[in-house]
Amino acid sequence: MATILRNWSYRYQWLYDGISRVAALGVGGEGRFRQLALQGITIHADTKILDLCCGSGQATQFLVKLSQNVTGLDASPLSLKRAQQNVPQAEYVEAFAEEMPFADNEFDIVHTSVALHEMEQQQLQQILQEVYRVLKPKGVFTLVDFHNPTNPLFLPGLWVFLLLFETETAWRLLKTDLAGLLAEIGFEVNEPKLYAGGSLQVIQAKK
Repeated sequence: MATILRNWSYRYQWLYDGISRVAALGVGGEGRFRQLALQGITIHADTKILDLCCGSGQATQFLVKLSQNVTGLDASPLSLKRAQQNVPQAEYVEAFAEEMPFADNEFDIVHTSVALHEMEQQQLQQILQEVYRVLKPKGVFTLVDFHNPTNPLFLPGLWVFLLLFETETAWRLLKTDLAGLLAEIGFEVNEPKLYAGGSLQVIQAKK
């Protein structure tokens, strides 16, 4: 069942968007959800931003309102085609997040939204290393993703969502100390901020 619904959600844009909107209600709606990882970060029109694992551009459309220098990266040609249609103001690159075709110290900000839970553990390590490499000194990596709820009332909702739409990598992320992994790589990591009963975490890490 999870596989069927998961495949449908990626095949049909309207279904994916609908699921995203419903899931974002826990933090006050999609607009607020897309802003969570950007809070407290200064962004100018020329700030160079990488939207990592950008998908169909759901977060990219918010980033281009803040900067005229946004690049979206994703490994899915279908997602990038949709992103180009949805948010033509950004540039797009088809590549794997663990092998980014960018120079060292290229971006001021790397942003990713609910994507790291898709990665196997080795992939995750490689991606975090790549993010560190492509960020400029004092650049910021900012992310939002799942977290094991601190409020037990939010456990059933998250578990049902993961069962229906995610794979075992998402469950594994709930047990992963992302902030600790980032610190081991060399990032200066702020204390994660938790939302929706602790079921979502926002981490900002400086190179």
